Amino acid sequence: MPAGTCVESESGVASPNIFVLALTDEQRRELETVRGAEGFAFHGLLDRERLVDVHAIDFSSLLDAARAELDAFPGTVDAIIAHWDFPVSLLAPLLAAERGLPAPSLTSLLKCEHKYWSRLEQQRSIPECVPAFAAFDPFDDAALDSIGLDYPFWVKPVKAHSSNLGFKIEDAEGFRRAQAEIRAEIGDIGDAFNEVLSRVELPPEITSADGNTCLAEQFVTGTQCAPEGSVFRGEYGVHGFFDMHKDEAGTSFDRLDYPAGGVPEHVQRRMIDLTGRFLAHIGFDDGCFNAEFMWDAETDGLWLVEVNTRISQSHSELFVKVDGASNHEVAIDVALGRRPRPRTGEGPFAVAGQCMVFHDEDAVVTHVPDAEELARLREAYPDLVLTSQVAEGDRLSELPSQDSYRYVVAKFFIGADSHEELDRLHREIAGRLPYGFDPVPQEGTRAGAA
Repeated sequence: MPAGTCVESESGVASPNIFVLALTDEQRRELETVRGAEGFAFHGLLDRERLVDVHAIDFSSLLDAARAELDAFPGTVDAIIAHWDFPVSLLAPLLAAERGLPAPSLTSLLKCEHKYWSRLEQQRSIPECVPAFAAFDPFDDAALDSIGLDYPFWVKPVKAHSSNLGFKIEDAEGFRRAQAEIRAEIGDIGDAFNEVLSRVELPPEITSADGNTCLAEQFVTGTQCAPEGSVFRGEYGVHGFFDMHKDEAGTSFDRLDYPAGGVPEHVQRRMIDLTGRFLAHIGFDDGCFNAEFMWDAETDGLWLVEVNTRISQSHSELFVKVDGASNHEVAIDVALGRRPRPRTGEGPFAVAGQCMVFHDEDAVVTHVPDAEELARLREAYPDLVLTSQVAEGDRLSELPSQDSYRYVVAKFFIGADSHEELDRLHREIAGRLPYGFDPVPQEGTRAGAA
C-alpha cells in the first residue's frame, strides 16, 4: 500500500495510519500478521538506506525529512513505531511526542540509550546486577590509567550500533589498538547522538561524557537471556523471553531462541522485577523495551547488560512462528494508546530461532544465494526465512553497523518442535548456504579485529 493512501473499512470508518521508520518488505509481511491488520494502514517513513545502512548520521536532517514526509501526508498520523537502533529508536518517539501521540519522554529514553548514563541510573536503582564500569575519553592518551578494571574488560562507545566499536581488552596493547579504531570512527554516531543530548537538561556527570565518550565494563560470563515487554500508562508487562546463544569463541551471538529454555523460571522472574524497577526509576512510560541479562548458574547471580527502548525487529519472526503474530502487535497497541494484548502459543511451532551466519575475516563477497538456490532450500525447509546482509561485490569491512570482531553475512529464521531440533537445524542450514568470498590483502583487514 503506497504512503499517502487513506483506507476505509467496510463500515466507512477511516483506518488508523501507522508509520514505521525504515520499513522493509519482511517487516511489512510481519505487520500483516497482527490481529486486525486489515483495519490498519501501514506506511513506511524514510527508508532503510537512509536510516540503517549508513556509516555517519545527520540526526537533525533525518528529523526534518521525517517531519516533512509526515506533514505532506494527506490523512491523519495515528501512530509511529520503531524497531531499529539509533537513530530510529529516538526519531520515532520524538516525532510521536510532537504530534501528541503516546511516547516515552526523551530524558527517560536517553537514560537507556546513553550507556554511561544508563549505568549510573542502574547503579542508583538496581545496584545488585550492575557490573563495574568506568567512563573514559578515547582521545586521551592516558585513558587506560583511569579505568581501574582488571583484564579482560570490554570497551565500547556510550552509543554505537550493535557491537560496532566494541572490543574485549586483554592487555594494554589491545587497548591501544581498539583506541585507534574508536578514534577514527566514533564521531560517525557520537556527533549525531550529541544533537539529541542537546535537547535535554543533562546532569553534571553526563555533561562531561558526551556522545564521543567510551565506557569500560567488567567482563562477565554466563547464560544470556532477554525479556521483551512494554509500559502502558504506567502498567508494566513482559510478553516474551529469549535465549541468546554465543558462538564457541564467546564473542558473538549466533542464535536467539524463543521462548527461552536455558534460564529457570525463578531467574526470569528476577529479570522481570529488576527491569521493572529500573524503568520505573527513570520514568519510562508508553513505550516498548527489551533488556539483556547475563545469568551465572554457579552463583545464581544476575548481571544487566543493557536495556533497549523498542521492540526488537530480530524477535518479530520468532513471535510469528510461536505465537501466531509478530511483536508489532504490542508496539501498535501502545502507540495507539491501547492496552497491549499479547498472544501466546497460537503459532505452528513450539520454539523458533534467529540464526546468524558469520564470516570471520575481511573479504569480498563473490556469491549470495540466487532464486533457484533459495527455492531448493525452502523446498527442504518450508518455513525458512532468509535475509542476506550482503550483496555480491561488497567488501565486508566497509559495511555499516557490523561487529568489530566478525561480520554478519546473513540471518535466517526457522521453527522447530524443541530446542534440540532447533540446534540441529541451525547447523544444518548454515552449512548449506552457498555464500562465496574472495580474500583481500592482509593489510586490508581492520585493526583490532579479533
